[in-house]
Amino acid sequence: MSQEYCVILTTTGSQEEANHLSELLVREKLAACVQSFPITSTYTWEGKLTRDSEILLLIKTRSDKYKPIEGLILTHHSYDVPEIIRLPVETGNSDYLSWIDNNTA
Repeated sequence: MSQEYCVILTTTGSQEEANHLSELLVREKLAACVQSFPITSTYTWEGKLTRDSEILLLIKTRSDKYKPIEGLILTHHSYDVPEIIRLPVETGNSDYLSWIDNNTA
């Protein structure tokens, strides 16, 4: 089971964009579930300290879906350089992981 599953993180500039990406990922069976949370991000962009309100997406999926998810995000995202980070799932509830399998097949 180790590392067969992952959570992918990305952020968007609006709830509308977050909803659009979430729906695409679930409809295309690339993700079993996408959760969204309002956050504040502080970062340097083009030499300037920046603070923005963003929406963080937690994308629950199988590790073998990373590349297609990355491609979908890059195609549909409004940012020049969107955050796309994959975190491995070390272990999890077997029923939940089976649910991920069933919804990303």
